[in-house]
Amino acid sequence: MKMRTMLITVGLLFGVAWGSVQAETAAASVTVSEAYARAVPPGQPNSASFMLLKNASNMDHALVGAQSDAAETVELHTHSMKDGMMQMRRVARIEIPAGGETRLQPGGLHVMLIGLKGDLQPGEDVTLRLQFEDGSTLEVAAPVRKLQMRMMKHDADMKHQGMQHEGMKH
Repeated sequence: MKMRTMLITVGLLFGVAWGSVQAETAAASVTVSEAYARAVPPGQPNSASFMLLKNASNMDHALVGAQSDAAETVELHTHSMKDGMMQMRRVARIEIPAGGETRLQPGGLHVMLIGLKGDLQPGEDVTLRLQFEDGSTLEVAAPVRKLQMRMMKHDADMKHQGMQHEGMKH
C-alpha cells in the first residue's frame, strides 16, 4: 500500500511539474527589448517596427502576427536580395529559438505597419500586440524614432532602382 501511495504521489508531482512547464506561454517566455517604430514623412502610408525578441524557455516559439491601432494592417515581413534587387516579402512566422534571440531590424525581418491612421512623430509610442504560435499575446510600446540618414539614402536608392515588393496592400 505504501508503494502505491508513493507512486501516486510521484505521479501527481510529475503531472503538476509537467503542467507548469506546458502552461508557460510563449508570451510569458519571450521578452522584447529595443523596440521602436520608424518615423515617416507626413502622408507616408507605411512604416515598420523593429525589436529584439529573446526566448528564455527551452521550447522554440514563433511570432505569427501583430496588430496595432496605428495602422489598418500589420504584417510580418523580411527583406532579401533576388536577381540584384531588394525585395520585401510577407512571412507567415518569425522563429525565436529556445534559449535564443531573433532581431527584427532594417534590411531584415520586421513588423510592417500598412495604412497608417496618422503621422508617426518622434516622441510618440506605437502600441503593438504581438501574437505567438500558441495564441498568447504580448503588448509592446514602441517609441517612434527618426530615420537615420543612411536609411533615408538607402530608401531613396531603392525607390530609384525600383524596389520590388510582394504581398503589400496599397
